Amino acid sequence: MIDYIDSLESISPQMLSGFFEGWPKKPSPSRHYEILSNSAEIVLAVDFENRRVVGFINAISDGILSAYIPLLEVLPEYRGNGIGLNLVKKMMAKLSDLYMVDLVCDRELEKFYGLLGFKLYHAMIYRNFKRQDGSSPDK
Repeated sequence: MIDYIDSLESISPQMLSGFFEGWPKKPSPSRHYEILSNSAEIVLAVDFENRRVVGFINAISDGILSAYIPLLEVLPEYRGNGIGLNLVKKMMAKLSDLYMVDLVCDRELEKFYGLLGFKLYHAMIYRNFKRQDGSSPDK
């Protein structure tokens, strides 16, 4: 059974292994924990029986007008069970009082987000791949 929670209270960094699929430089589970800790909002899908987080979504926000969803991921062996859909729906409920919620996704995910009410728009991005794992600049 998957539980959805919006706190790190019962979560340890060790429960966050296996994420950032396809990233050449992945944040460590402890760095991932920090990312979630510093987010304005989080929703985690947790398999407490196996003591692991199986999906997550986070948002950064000014708390007044806007939010950005930088990360959503479900572990491969848990995909196809509606977990990603539930994570986005729960996050959007948390952000429902805001004017705008933005995200950037790969082209193959446009249909998924479109089903959830997101509209295709033009965006610009910058990526500093030297910092992809979230390490400090001096490392």
